[in-house]
Amino acid sequence: MVTDPLHAAAATIIDETLVSMRTIVADLGDGLVNTTPPLPQTNSPYAIVFHCVELTKFWAGSVIGGEQIPRDRAAEFHATGTTAALCDAVDDVRTRVGDWLHIAVTEGVRDRDVRGSTRTADIAEATPQWIVLHILRELAQHLGQLELTRDVLLDAVDTHGG
Repeated sequence: MVTDPLHAAAATIIDETLVSMRTIVADLGDGLVNTTPPLPQTNSPYAIVFHCVELTKFWAGSVIGGEQIPRDRAAEFHATGTTAALCDAVDDVRTRVGDWLHIAVTEGVRDRDVRGSTRTADIAEATPQWIVLHILRELAQHLGQLELTRDVLLDAVDTHGG
């Protein structure tokens, strides 16, 4: 569906990143997905991935797509739930990203008045390309955070027997 090479590549990388996140939380399971590592200012795997789902829905769905998807950014970092529900949320956003990127290519940005980000000034001036690259940056950053969080949690289980 996306015909612009940059957006087609972005769609692929966004999907690969979300699949990697989904795999990690599925592997951690309900026993660890809501666990916060014993380090200052850290988040549980659930909160990290939930934040990524919500930021993607916000920037791609609300800003680009104009869907006015409600967002409580502060609550994202304290979110908890089941692995199955989180995997479903990741799957849902994965199925929608292509349509939102198609809008970015064909129409641009539909809603510059949406609220739900600390980057309100960026929304007012952002090009669709900036938004797509911002999403990629955020997802890549949080995938690395998720990988480290997983490693710390699994090391604690291995070291202390769970």
